Amino acid sequence: MALQVELVPTGEIIRVVHPHRPCKLALGSDGVRVTMESALTARDRVGVQDFVLLENFTSEAAFIENLRRRFRENLIYTYIGPVLVSVNPYRDLQIYSRQHMERYRGVSFYEVPPHLFAVADTVYRALRTERRDQAVMISGESGAGKTEATKRLLQFYAETCPAPERGGAVRDRLLQSNPVLEAFGNAKTLRNDNSSRFGKYMDVQFDFKGAPVGGHILSYLLEKSRVVHQNHGERNFHIFYQLLEGGEEETLRRLGLERNPQSYLYLVKGQCAKVSSINDKSDWKVVRKALTVIDFTEDEVEDLLSIVASVLHLGNIHFAANEESNAQVTTENQLKYLTRLLSVEGSTLREALTHRKIIAKGEELLSPLNLEQAAYARDALAKAVYSRTFTWLVGKINRSLASKDVESPSWRSTTVLGLLDIYGFEVFQHNSFEQFCINYCNEKLQQLFIELTLKSEQEEYEAEGIAWEPVQYFNNKIICDLVEEKFKGIISILDEECLRPGEATDLTFLEKLEDTVKHHPHFLTHKLADQRTRKSLGRGEFRLLHYAGEVTYSVTGFLDKNNDLLFRNLKETMCSSKNPIMSQCFDRSELSDKKRPETVATQFKMSLLQLVEILQSKEPAYVRCIKPNDAKQPGRFDEVLIRHQVKYLGLLENLRVRRAGFAYRRKYEAFLQRYKSLCPETWPTWAGRPQDGVAVLVRHLGYKPEEYKMGRTKIFIRFPKTLFATEDALEVRRQSLATKIQAAWRGFHWRQKFLRVKRSAICIQSWWRGTLGRRKAAKRKWAAQTIRRLIRGFVLRHAPRCPENAFFLDHVRTSFLLNLRRQLPQNVLDTSWPTPPPALREASELLRELCIKNMVWKYCRSISPEWKQQQKAVASEIFKGKKDNYPQSVPRLFISTRLGTDEISPRVLQALGSEPIQYAVPVVKYDRKGYKPRSRQLLLTPNAVVIVEDAKVKQRIDYANLTGISVSSLSDSLFVLHVQRADNKQKGDVVLQSDHVIETLTKTALSANRVNSININQGSITFAGGPGRDGTIDFTPGSELLITKAKNGHLAVVAPRLNSR
Repeated sequence: MALQVELVPTGEIIRVVHPHRPCKLALGSDGVRVTMESALTARDRVGVQDFVLLENFTSEAAFIENLRRRFRENLIYTYIGPVLVSVNPYRDLQIYSRQHMERYRGVSFYEVPPHLFAVADTVYRALRTERRDQAVMISGESGAGKTEATKRLLQFYAETCPAPERGGAVRDRLLQSNPVLEAFGNAKTLRNDNSSRFGKYMDVQFDFKGAPVGGHILSYLLEKSRVVHQNHGERNFHIFYQLLEGGEEETLRRLGLERNPQSYLYLVKGQCAKVSSINDKSDWKVVRKALTVIDFTEDEVEDLLSIVASVLHLGNIHFAANEESNAQVTTENQLKYLTRLLSVEGSTLREALTHRKIIAKGEELLSPLNLEQAAYARDALAKAVYSRTFTWLVGKINRSLASKDVESPSWRSTTVLGLLDIYGFEVFQHNSFEQFCINYCNEKLQQLFIELTLKSEQEEYEAEGIAWEPVQYFNNKIICDLVEEKFKGIISILDEECLRPGEATDLTFLEKLEDTVKHHPHFLTHKLADQRTRKSLGRGEFRLLHYAGEVTYSVTGFLDKNNDLLFRNLKETMCSSKNPIMSQCFDRSELSDKKRPETVATQFKMSLLQLVEILQSKEPAYVRCIKPNDAKQPGRFDEVLIRHQVKYLGLLENLRVRRAGFAYRRKYEAFLQRYKSLCPETWPTWAGRPQDGVAVLVRHLGYKPEEYKMGRTKIFIRFPKTLFATEDALEVRRQSLATKIQAAWRGFHWRQKFLRVKRSAICIQSWWRGTLGRRKAAKRKWAAQTIRRLIRGFVLRHAPRCPENAFFLDHVRTSFLLNLRRQLPQNVLDTSWPTPPPALREASELLRELCIKNMVWKYCRSISPEWKQQQKAVASEIFKGKKDNYPQSVPRLFISTRLGTDEISPRVLQALGSEPIQYAVPVVKYDRKGYKPRSRQLLLTPNAVVIVEDAKVKQRIDYANLTGISVSSLSDSLFVLHVQRADNKQKGDVVLQSDHVIETLTKTALSANRVNSININQGSITFAGGPGRDGTIDFTPGSELLITKAKNGHLAVVAPRLNSR
């Protein structure tokens, strides 16, 4: 099938295996080859990923055409060897996600498509493995994407680097420092909506683990003139608009500000307060949050905003001339706000704005200012306040980024990664002192780039004895010397003119330039130009032929901007400020310092030379940013503009050097140390010279003569693919070595573990066998002792308890109790009970009694409530309200019997035969003649009432012969059973007494069916005492129960009255 290729924004080529199946991304070494070869096959449409692969690498047209093809396909990154060329797409391509970071993390430079993250990862790995400081130099025009590239680099390191031990605070501060610096140092220009109006170099410190632990920022040449003046279509610094748009109402009221930017002179000159691509309100929230992250307190934020507001109020200070043409402040309200926000005396500030203090011969004189001078003093103060505040802000951020523990071991082993984001080359319609300094900076950096990438390349080849084809390139040292040379350079002449006595003006400076450097080929003025060129040069202008092209500068304002003078009384006023930030920005030592401060140009030159020294001490990496058009439109490719940038960035010169030279070089020692495992002769150690070892190694690897050269101290490899093949072989070899090491270690580890387990198993087995043996012996011993004790106890079982028979007796007792548990009676009628041993007879009787009581209790509980309730109901019908002791019987339960079978004589039971006993109760019988009380038992059977004396049935009254039952109404317990007198078997009625009279009578009436035959008498009861003879019982109430025979022969019963009826 045909090879189908699909492009993604990163430039990756995806190989489609089957049109109806998902795409498969090649990975590993095979993936590298598929990606590279597929990209080459599609080069007619998308160009090549590395300009080194261009066939016509000397052609500028071919170079730009390759950029155009890739830009058309949204492939914004391309390599020139290790240099990354980036074209600003002016839109979000979704190529900076966490997923993209992981794809470029830890991967060789050329194994993945060109990307900023590839450069970031290569630099980071070099920093960690080689322990050398690194620097990423990002250059390009304003609007080419330098600031965005810096932010993406910081984002990559913040997301992919290991977290420091103290947490992610350093990473957060590194990221959050950007929005703050952009707010105070960036502005909208004609070429860029977020143009950096200052140079920035940031050092990020990493510990030995590769985690960010600190940082430091250097700023260069803030364009402070923008505070008081902007060109048409440009804005002041972002912070002013963000504060007005996003600040809270209370904050604005306290600062005396209005939301309308048109109300402030310093914000209306560019006539561009609103920009569609900028959301000031949202950016304000980001800045406020960022200030908190970088350790700003609320008081510091308030002081900082007060200074920002004071600059706006300064712009609205107006002056009017008095009769003597001296300036006077006319805007009192603005002055009041200024004195409050800057914490200075109002009268002192007023005097400083309208007078100049001059010290002559030790005397201080106040010279009034005219309107022009007062306006200059006001603007100078605004610029000084803002620029010094910006410097303080950078210092504050540096203190926040500084490593907190400089004594820790990780501090001493830190490495530094520098990020340089500095203004690009600028050519405007009107170019002044700021553009001169910016372009000088770019010249200096281009010179450094030439030295580090072109000139040093040739010198290294020559030092190593490698054949070299000289590459013609433009060395801009001549232009740098024109600007910075001592005594003859433009900066020296400018300083001299600023410092010389007499009336020095911008035109006298230009005349001195014409006299000093008039023969320099890169310098031209109206006076030195020919007739044709004079038409494009004004009399107050000079032209420099930079490496990037010609730039015409107007000398107007050069001396004032270079002097940057602030009148002494203005300094004194600001030094007296009680605003904490202002007191740090304006040090009182300035007032006593007699030495004239260095000029702006000299300060910038010295800081630039210091920056160059810093960059020269680090291993550089380059990102060259290109702006595709001036209109900031996505998809538009301006060939003229891009050709100009390609030229001043020196990209073609760099490409010619890369194609003429070698892509990779390393010291023999380092190369041999890294790759010696690939050759059996050099592995594991090489005894000879490193150079000889490398020669053996490359022969074994099969390098072709045209692929490498052997220098004096280094090996040079021409093609990256040769190095990649070597790296792939090393990776495979590492895997093999790792496998062998792992196998050996695992074998050793598991052997040791097996031996430990074996020793442990033997120890456990030995202990367990001993334990089992001891247990078995102890069990046998216990059995033998138990048998002996039982035999000895059995022999002495009848003797009193002693130690010899105690065990046997306890055993017998235990056996009896266990047997008793199994043979307990099942109900109250079951009289069986195991025979106890002699020693347990008493305990057995107690247990039997408890058992019977328990069975009785269970039986009583098992009686249905209905049956119980029926007997109680009958008793209530009979006795309620009639019998005095009836209420006392109510709470007492009626039970089935008051005598157990064991209390009734067996003879009686035998006499009754099969006739069951329904109820039994002990009673007292009174004789019919002498009323002598005798203990008896009353038994109720289904057919009769039986009176029992011990083992003899004394009287049996069939229910049929029971004619009635009499009882008194008092609380006594006597009752009379009346029988038929015709029954010869009966001796007469029976007089009985029962402690449970209510229960006994109720059960008797129910059993005999004589419920209606119970008579409750008051006074006396007559009964039949025998044939032809009657007896009487007299009942009288009394204090206590008394039963006696009265003199009249009656039975007298005295009973206490318990209840009144």
